[in-house]
Amino acid sequence: MLERLVAFDTTSRNSNLALIHDVRDYLSDLGVSSQLSFDESGQKANLYATIGPTDRGGIALSGHSDVVPVDGQDWSSDPWSLRRSNERLYGRGTCDMKGFLAVALAKVPRFLEADLKLPIHLCLSFDEEVDCGGVKRLMTFLQSQDVTPKACVIGEPTDMQVVTAHKGGVGYRCDVQGMECHSSLAPHGVNAVQAAAHVIARLDEMARRKATEGPFDHDYDVPHTTIQVGLVQGGTALNIVPKDCSFEFEVRNIPQDDPTVLLKEIQDYARTRLEPGMKAIDPDSGFSWQEFCDYPALSLAEDSDLVTLIKNCAEANATTKVAFCTEAGFFQRHGIATIVCGPGSIAQAHKPDEYISLEQLAACEAFMERLTQRLSDENIHTLAF
Repeated sequence: MLERLVAFDTTSRNSNLALIHDVRDYLSDLGVSSQLSFDESGQKANLYATIGPTDRGGIALSGHSDVVPVDGQDWSSDPWSLRRSNERLYGRGTCDMKGFLAVALAKVPRFLEADLKLPIHLCLSFDEEVDCGGVKRLMTFLQSQDVTPKACVIGEPTDMQVVTAHKGGVGYRCDVQGMECHSSLAPHGVNAVQAAAHVIARLDEMARRKATEGPFDHDYDVPHTTIQVGLVQGGTALNIVPKDCSFEFEVRNIPQDDPTVLLKEIQDYARTRLEPGMKAIDPDSGFSWQEFCDYPALSLAEDSDLVTLIKNCAEANATTKVAFCTEAGFFQRHGIATIVCGPGSIAQAHKPDEYISLEQLAACEAFMERLTQRLSDENIHTLAF
């Protein structure tokens, strides 16, 4: 099943319909119907299917179908052909996160033969790697359904550790408008690149302040809020004072920090310290800001029934928190108790020669079997998700 899924190039810039239709047909052959919800172009879709009783909520097994690009990466083999070596399976998406989806889909015959008292819902989304547009559309779709999942397991790679919390993440774009002139007359123009550089330097100061002053939550592998600039574009030629510059930055916040407060801080700096001098030369110059992605943080109470259930299924004695974002916060925001637990290591995600170990896939299979048994227990109804 993993070989089948990896063969589809579902890089976020591409349509994922070939994979979604293949999964839909696979489920249909097993007697399971699927519902699709599309993006505005009709070229991408989520898939939602229910196995077991349809008159009650159950547990969703959810994962994204898209993967990050392989462009410019030095792969040892074709990233779209699964390669086995030294008890590892190599290919784009093997750990992030087609490995989890492969196990869930391969287990469908087992789900069907079990006497499930609560259903298992399968959720496959699109565009998690860019703006989470797929899961947002999925949440709208679920709101239109008479029955929705009570709980959800997001199968992002956690080495099958049980993750009850992760940071939030917000991506922002800043566009700087300056005024062109010949570089020999630089003081007569407004240099958009240099104005952007001042803001970027201030963001770096804010990031270092968070690293030294906190607040801190040492349950996270990176125990404080992080701020970083990931993309800068601007200028046309060395001898032209640049009119335009844009840059993108992200805030990955622990729950104690509000990213909107940090955004206001940097906006106030640009407005009060930089814009007056820029506008004195050209009134049309200045800064504009846009939020282009938002991953809500996840925080699940340690004493919840869902935590107890998933720890039991994963045979885990403890829980953990992670710095990377997932779709879990969107489910939680819509009243669905959500936890993160899946095969593979996040350290392998997005890299050339991405892989997942056979041991991790086996652990996930065992997890699915124990979950199937628990959902077939008459007492499962007593759990409050």
